[in-house]
Amino acid sequence: MLTGKQKRYLRAAAHHLAPIFQVGKGGVNENMLKQIKEALEVRELLKVSILQNNTDDKHDVAQALAEGTEAELVQLIGHTVVLYKESTENKTIVLPS
Repeated sequence: MLTGKQKRYLRAAAHHLAPIFQVGKGGVNENMLKQIKEALEVRELLKVSILQNNTDDKHDVAQALAEGTEAELVQLIGHTVVLYKESTENKTIVLPS
């Protein structure tokens, strides 16, 4: 579980990132979750964009992404989800205590 200070740090670090995944009308599926897990292992912090044609509630989509990838939901702003998961082999982000 992330503290408020850690979430603030991660939000600032994610500010300049571009979304690398998009959730469309198909919603969240196993293949997408597998790819996001792999990307999180390499990058630790990433953004996912929820497209306008997705009819699901954006909060539900964000929660499904976080639970499906076993990652922390850092932020949901507009239709962009920021996820963080500490990497086991490629650790680059040092969180404040």
